[in-house]
Amino acid sequence: MTTFTDLNLCPELITTLKDLGYKQPTPVQAQAIPLVLAGHDLIAEAQTGTGKTASFALPMIDRLSRTPVEGEYHEIRGLILTPTRELAAQVGEHTLEYGRLLGMRVISIFGGVRFDNQIRKMKRGADILVATPGRLLDMLVQKKLSLAHLEMLVFDEADRMLDLGFIGEIRQLLAYMPEQRQTLLFSATLNDSVEVLADKLLREPKRVAIAARNSASQQVKQSVYAVDNGDKADVLSFLIHGGNWRQTLVFTRTKKRADQLTAELLEEGISAVAIHGDRTQRERTAALAAFTAGEVRVLVATDVAARGLDIDALPQVVNYDLPNQPEAYVHRIGRTGRAGQQGRAISLVAPDERRFLQDISALIGKPLQLQPVPILENGKLIEGGKLPEKKRNQSGKTRKGGANTKAASKAAKRAPLQPEEPVAPDTPGKRPSLFGR
Repeated sequence: MTTFTDLNLCPELITTLKDLGYKQPTPVQAQAIPLVLAGHDLIAEAQTGTGKTASFALPMIDRLSRTPVEGEYHEIRGLILTPTRELAAQVGEHTLEYGRLLGMRVISIFGGVRFDNQIRKMKRGADILVATPGRLLDMLVQKKLSLAHLEMLVFDEADRMLDLGFIGEIRQLLAYMPEQRQTLLFSATLNDSVEVLADKLLREPKRVAIAARNSASQQVKQSVYAVDNGDKADVLSFLIHGGNWRQTLVFTRTKKRADQLTAELLEEGISAVAIHGDRTQRERTAALAAFTAGEVRVLVATDVAARGLDIDALPQVVNYDLPNQPEAYVHRIGRTGRAGQQGRAISLVAPDERRFLQDISALIGKPLQLQPVPILENGKLIEGGKLPEKKRNQSGKTRKGGANTKAASKAAKRAPLQPEEPVAPDTPGKRPSLFGR
C-alpha cells in the first residue's frame, strides 16, 4: 500500500497531511506527485473527486520550499489557473492549508470582488497565486503584479477553461510568463481542444489517466425518468419529499430556469438557493456556505456556477434539464459518488431532450434507459416497471399503484413552462481556434 511518505514529500507536508486525516494517496496522487517532483511536465486526466488538487498543490509546495524566499516581498513562483471563481477560492484554501507549516504564502484572485481589495492582498506578493484568467490578465495589463519569476504553471480543469472561451486570455497570459517553466495540465476529459493546448504549452509531458475517457463514475447510480417539461418542478418536489433528500444539487440549463425552480421549491416548503452568473460573488459564496452547512436542502445551479464545487459526500445530483453538451453530464454527475462514496444521479427528461440523452449514452458507452417516475409505497420510493405505451412522456403517475403524491397529481394541471433554447447563457460565444491552429 503506497503512503505519502513513499512519494518522497518533505516531512512538513507529511505532518500536515496526517493532521488533516489523509491516510493514503488516491491513484492520481500516487501517480502524479512523483512525476511532478521529478520536474516533468504533466497531462493528467482525472474525474472530479479523485483528489487532483493535492496532486499538483503538494509537489508544487514541496519544490518551491526547497528555495525559500528571503525578504518581505515574495515573487510569484507558482501559478494555478482555474475556470471559475468558486474553484479558485477552494483551490486557494486547500493549497494554503497544505503549505501552512512551510510558511507558504498563497493568494487567490478572481472576478466578482473589488479590484482594489485584491491589489492590496498582493502588496507583499505570493509564493503561489491561484487565479481566474480574466482577473489575472487585468492585473498584469495594469502592472499590479509580475510573472517574471514563475517556475510552475498549472491549468486546473483545462477542458472547462476552453469550454468557457478563455483561450484568448490564455494566449495573452503566456506573453507574461518565462518560457522555461514546469507546466501541468489537469482535465476531466481530454478532447481535441485540450490536446492542442497541451501540445502548445507542454514539453515532452508525462501522462496520467485515472478514469476511462469520458466515463461516468462507477460509484454513481444513474436513473433517468420520463417527465413532461411542465411537470418537472412537481416531480422534483415529490422526489425530494418522498426520498427525504437532504442535500441535493440540481442543474438547470439556464439562469432563468434556476431562479424559477428555486421559487417553486420554496413554495413547496423545500429550502433552496440558486447560484449562477447573475449572482454576485458574495451571494454565490453565501449560498454555497448555507448549502454545505445543511441550512438549505437544495442548491440549484447552472453548469458554469457549479463547476469546481467541492462538497464532501454529496448524496445526489439531479439533472433538472439535460445539458446540450454530453461532456457536461459527466462533469455534473461527478459531483456525487466521490472519494469512494456511493452517489445517485437522477435526470428528468422531457420529450424534446431525448436527443441529448442519446448523445450522453453514446459518450459514456452505456445505455441510459428511460423509466417512469418512482411510486411512493410505505414511505419509500419504488422504481421499476415500463413506460405506458400511450403515455411515455408522462411523469409516472399513471402506473399501477396510484398517483405518486399531491405534487405529482398536480403536475397534470400545471401550465407548461415557456420553452427555452437549449443553450447555456453563462457560456461565452463560439470558441476561437486554438493558437490559430
